[in-house]
Amino acid sequence: MKLIAIFRNALAALAAMSTALAFAGAMNVDKSGVAIKGYDPVSYFVDGKPMQGSEKFTATHEGATYQFSSEKNRNAFIAQPAKFVPQYGGFCAYGAAKGGKFEIDPAAYTVVDDKLYLNKNKDVQKLWTADVPGFISTADRNWAQLSKN
Repeated sequence: MKLIAIFRNALAALAAMSTALAFAGAMNVDKSGVAIKGYDPVSYFVDGKPMQGSEKFTATHEGATYQFSSEKNRNAFIAQPAKFVPQYGGFCAYGAAKGGKFEIDPAAYTVVDDKLYLNKNKDVQKLWTADVPGFISTADRNWAQLSKN
């Protein structure tokens, strides 16, 4: 029952936000062009948890600026950015599966097959984990069109 309530609340939130949030382009960045709300994408893989990045250590990839918690992480990213960037331009992976682009909470994430998937919040992450392979398949199909809008 609780999962059903979470699902309904998450869908209602996504529906309400669909008209309020209009993202242009394929990258989820703030007004300064910073991705993942300043969190270090390498930390999800190396530290096993999200770490806040620093303006001291940055790199740009595909129009987004990423911040890192250390020079070592920044250098790892520069060497292989595709290994560390979040899927679906850093938008909510569950949202991409449902056909939209939504903000993320950097703490709501999953690493699957060495790829980083971010979610809107922990409630949406619970929905995402109910069928990760199915949602990835659907989001992959949807992203081709979503990334153009």
